[in-house]
Amino acid sequence: MILTSVQNPRVKAAARLRERSGRDEQGRIIIDGVREIGRAVAAGVELVEVYFVADLCRDEEHEQLLAAADQARSALIEVAPHVMEKLSFGQRVEGIVAVAQTPQRRLDNLKLTGDALVAVVEGVEKPGNLGAIVRTADAAGVAAVLVADGGTDLYNPNAIRASLGAIFSLPVVAVSGAEALAWLREQQFRLFAARVDAEIEYTAVDFRGRVAIALGSEAHGLSDRWRAAEVSGIRLPLLGSVDSLNLSATAAVLFYEALRQRKA
Repeated sequence: MILTSVQNPRVKAAARLRERSGRDEQGRIIIDGVREIGRAVAAGVELVEVYFVADLCRDEEHEQLLAAADQARSALIEVAPHVMEKLSFGQRVEGIVAVAQTPQRRLDNLKLTGDALVAVVEGVEKPGNLGAIVRTADAAGVAAVLVADGGTDLYNPNAIRASLGAIFSLPVVAVSGAEALAWLREQQFRLFAARVDAEIEYTAVDFRGRVAIALGSEAHGLSDRWRAAEVSGIRLPLLGSVDSLNLSATAAVLFYEALRQRKA
């Protein structure tokens, strides 16, 4: 049976997951795209419902994903193309959308090796920025991302999309800034904070070993807690007229400098 009505209660509930109030109310998230859903499945995220258009899901990648969802006892719901358009993100229609239980991740569940590199992002408000940072962190070998005092929820569809699903495969934990700093101290990380007024350039520090790098929002930077005595301020040189870089660009530079040193 093909679901054809956009007024169907299930469809309306799923569409509501595009808004934060809907996600908070239902304790669920919505995931677009084969790649992103596949990474959620691989990370053990519980898929509750999978909506699909049969004619758009005839390739091997779609079929394998539907089979995996069926094996996990997710509800497979075939819908008409206009219903999929209602459920999909913007103009992106890949023929499949999943509803999942919101992953629950906590600091006390993080098990990190002795030389782990951790990123802290404080006060980030744009979900696309968050997703881009997580994507880069995953690529550069960052072990976990702590989202401190964030202005967006972790599983905003924009964040999921910008991360290419890495937000499921990489440990990403929402915390307060105070919790993040206390935990990093307890776990004996060496601490670096990216600040435009810092004296030390990022290439002059040693990012090897057990290290955390903190970055603040583009509008406000890091809070004063990251000026504590044991936190070393670092900066990127800015030789032109601009006084700061995009947050995700700064993160990419720092993460890959850390990777370069660690590989060397």
